[in-house]
Amino acid sequence: QVQFVESGGGLVQPGGSLRLSCAASGIFFNDYVMGWYRQAPGKERELVADIASGDSTNYAGSVKGRFTISRDNAKNTVYLQMNSLKPEDTAVYVCNARRLIYGWAYWGKGTLVTVSS
Repeated sequence: QVQFVESGGGLVQPGGSLRLSCAASGIFFNDYVMGWYRQAPGKERELVADIASGDSTNYAGSVKGRFTISRDNAKNTVYLQMNSLKPEDTAVYVCNARRLIYGWAYWGKGTLVTVSS
């Protein structure tokens, strides 16, 4: 059974930082592209960033230079360091695992990030 434990969300002031974590179990972590998506109220879910097992990364243009995705394959965990947060970053952030060769995808339940003064 695939499970994700997401943590690190919360309320932060504009310009602040948060670090999200997603610990995965039930998958062979090294085989998966790990990513963070977000969904703001009334908006479509969008990719924030993802990282392959070889550490190649991909970022949405709106977060490039502010967010950093990383993974620790020994801990089956993916991280999202978010700096210089803006109110428009407010959303539920959801962890995702994709096995590209088979088209498999698994989703976490999400953690809420609120950027507000």
